[in-house]
Amino acid sequence: MSTPNMQGMMKQVQKLQEKMAQVQAELEQKTVSADSGGGMVKVTVNGKQQLVSISMEKEVVDPADIEMLEDLIVAAVNKGLEESQRLAQEEMNKVTAGALPRIPGLNFPGM
Repeated sequence: MSTPNMQGMMKQVQKLQEKMAQVQAELEQKTVSADSGGGMVKVTVNGKQQLVSISMEKEVVDPADIEMLEDLIVAAVNKGLEESQRLAQEEMNKVTAGALPRIPGLNFPGM
């Protein structure tokens, strides 16, 4: 048997889930950019931690030093992913802030 308080809480949880799903869909459209090597390699990552694009200056492409280019790409992608995760966290916090009580040991994605 459901109490009115429990029904109200379930409605709040459902609304929160709907808002979180909306934010996740919006995050796919938001992007962040990062670079390495003083801007020689640039990446764009969306809010769902998907690499959208990579660009690089011609000067960084040296067939004699492929390792440097690989390192610059990895560094730029990692920076982009970190920024994307930060963006996602901020957007989720806007939705979840104060919506649910903090329960020790209970972690929700984006909280």
